[in-house]
Amino acid sequence: MKYPKQIFPLLVLLFVIPSSLISQNLYTYLSRDYNRNTEQATYSSKIRFHTSIQSWRIGDIERVTNYDSIHQLYRINRTIEKKWKQKAWDKFLNDDVITLYRKNFWFAVNPLMNFDIGYETNDRETAWINTRGFEAKGEIGKSFSFYTNFYENQAEFVNYLDDNIRQNRVVPGQGMVRSFGDGGFDYAHSSAYIAFNAGQYFDFQLGYGKNFIGDGYRSMLLSDNAFNYPFLKITAQFWHIKYMVVYSQMQDIRENNENLGYPKKWAVFHYLNWAASKRFSIGIFETVVWQNQDSTGYRGFELAYLTPLLFLRPAEFANGSPDNMLLGLNASFIVGRHSTFYGQLLFDEFKLSEVTSRNGWWGNKYSWQLGFKSYNVFNVKNLYFQTEFNWARPYTYSHKSPIKNYGHYNAALAHPMGGNFWESVSFIKYNYKRFFFRYQFQYAEYGVDYDTLNYGKDIYKSYDTRVDDYGVQVGQGVKTTVIYNDITASFLINPAYNLNIAIGYTNRAYRNEDETILTSYFHIGLRTSLSNFYYDF
Repeated sequence: MKYPKQIFPLLVLLFVIPSSLISQNLYTYLSRDYNRNTEQATYSSKIRFHTSIQSWRIGDIERVTNYDSIHQLYRINRTIEKKWKQKAWDKFLNDDVITLYRKNFWFAVNPLMNFDIGYETNDRETAWINTRGFEAKGEIGKSFSFYTNFYENQAEFVNYLDDNIRQNRVVPGQGMVRSFGDGGFDYAHSSAYIAFNAGQYFDFQLGYGKNFIGDGYRSMLLSDNAFNYPFLKITAQFWHIKYMVVYSQMQDIRENNENLGYPKKWAVFHYLNWAASKRFSIGIFETVVWQNQDSTGYRGFELAYLTPLLFLRPAEFANGSPDNMLLGLNASFIVGRHSTFYGQLLFDEFKLSEVTSRNGWWGNKYSWQLGFKSYNVFNVKNLYFQTEFNWARPYTYSHKSPIKNYGHYNAALAHPMGGNFWESVSFIKYNYKRFFFRYQFQYAEYGVDYDTLNYGKDIYKSYDTRVDDYGVQVGQGVKTTVIYNDITASFLINPAYNLNIAIGYTNRAYRNEDETILTSYFHIGLRTSLSNFYYDF
């Protein structure tokens, strides 16, 4: 099994840099399963917090609320006379498994797993996942923190996921596969970062992982849908403003050069967020993507894009406008105490004259999101509701040169459906102590390509292969509907690393004039839920 070569320098740095007993410099997991108490505290009308830049640094949460007390809410305290029994109780139900605490240093290791088995009733086939791994985390002094994890996996997936993986050669969000046994897959993935807090205003994070910009379930700007990538993130926080710059390298894995490996590309992300009041927040987003090597030869990292300031368009224009630029907005407004309206707008290409003419010009490529979420709905403690609408025009996120699209590792960097779609997705969640219940309903429509024609959903096709210049509409091509229902009940065994046992049922119906794929899947598993994986497409 080959592992991402970028991870080894990070692992070396983890152990050569000389880590505070309070985990101020660690970041929260990018996972929505068991973090609602933290979310409720940050989406509050009583504080200003930059919720749209995720994952969140724990020290930033501590500035506005007591994160330690939030973290202790799921703790099951019990006093046992025998010290070894007390320690065993806490290790199993409350704390990290292996820990080392010294003055100005702490270190923890936990096992990671996903042992899941289920049955798909339509195809009458068993699906299963066998995941083993570990995480290590800690802090050195008051400024440095580190984190790393590794997963080794074998699995057989249900019908539509199996088809998608065979087509893309990647398990969604989890890396490239090779064959295992009779119809199964073998794959591995890892992530890591080191973080440095440079006083009151600046934070630096060098990592191999994912980032997310937004307040919703999806992000039309930058999501955690695609596979991990190496990045350097710099954030500056002053007054009511937080500014983030991310320098990253992506890969296009459709073709492999025997000597050079997979083609590389670079991306720079800028995001400026202003918490204008305790209720209203607005952010400006821009990114530029360019290939590592093009017809002019080796470009590498373009120094013109090294500037940490907003407005990369003049630099891109000075280079002859060869690259892929996207601009966007993110906004949220808190009503009541813990309810939030949020939205996003992204422009890939845009001409006002073509928009006002309403002729469906292909080059008006944009997407948007509108959503609402609420904690303690109807004053019922721990009852959560969220509903969200996402919409993207055909050819959005694509480029003339496919390697410069807004994608990585055969997946979209924004919404998993790519372009040419609309989607409504809603959630009801509730927990009582450590018992969690989650229901998701999704309805989506998109246009699928046929007869080798490009109708704008697949962002890995050049927009020069479009079907027409005018009359372009969302849903063009083979009209396809997806109805997705998922219900899960789980018990959180240990909140330190989200160890839980879960039972669930997924029902998916994919229909168009060419085919119908029905999925009805029951499953049960023991897992550690540290990341978001998107199988609802």
